Amino acid sequence: MRKIKISESTEEIVVGNIFCIGRNYAEHAKEMQSDVPVNPMIFLKPSSSIISDGDKIIFPKISKLLHHEVELVVAIGKTAKHIPANQAKNHILGYAVGLDMTLRDLQNEAKKQGAPWTVAKGFTTSAPVSEIILAEKIKNPHDLTITCKVNGVIRQNGSTSEMIFKIDKLIEYISSIFTLEAGDLIFTGTPAGVGEVKPGDIVEAELIGYTKISHPVIAA
Repeated sequence: MRKIKISESTEEIVVGNIFCIGRNYAEHAKEMQSDVPVNPMIFLKPSSSIISDGDKIIFPKISKLLHHEVELVVAIGKTAKHIPANQAKNHILGYAVGLDMTLRDLQNEAKKQGAPWTVAKGFTTSAPVSEIILAEKIKNPHDLTITCKVNGVIRQNGSTSEMIFKIDKLIEYISSIFTLEAGDLIFTGTPAGVGEVKPGDIVEAELIGYTKISHPVIAA
């Protein structure tokens, strides 16, 4: 079981399902030479992919191209299904910053074959996540800045205002298909600027003004 700390508290949550949203920023879809989806594009990561601040990101031997993708993460605090958008906020425990580490060469090959992305997205250490900032501490989750630095150089700098599918709509859509349970996480998509990291690099993700994480990349 993977656990994540709640900021300014001794409490932790046990992570359940990890729902990830692809192509939720138009500029990222463009840089990936992909169309913007009509409905949210959902894929999953196993909870075993979670690591915490300071832990090592392990670059698997099966890949030659590892990319960073910084994302706002939503932590669910109340179990339900078929959640209307106007009630979504009642089911949010809080927010975090995360990295959707991606084996891009394997993902590209999977796309060509029409195969799942599970290996490219769900490998061990592929989901670094910060502590959770309680929802009450954040006035507007669609007015936040998320950044990713590699070796101190900014690679991604995006605003959550640019999301195509807003958080309430994501919760409504996901819960129309799956039961959202307390402890589930939603990775809400990455802004433009994704790029390569290599063993020896230090990757930092930050939810500006709230929390950040830093991870060394090592070879498996």
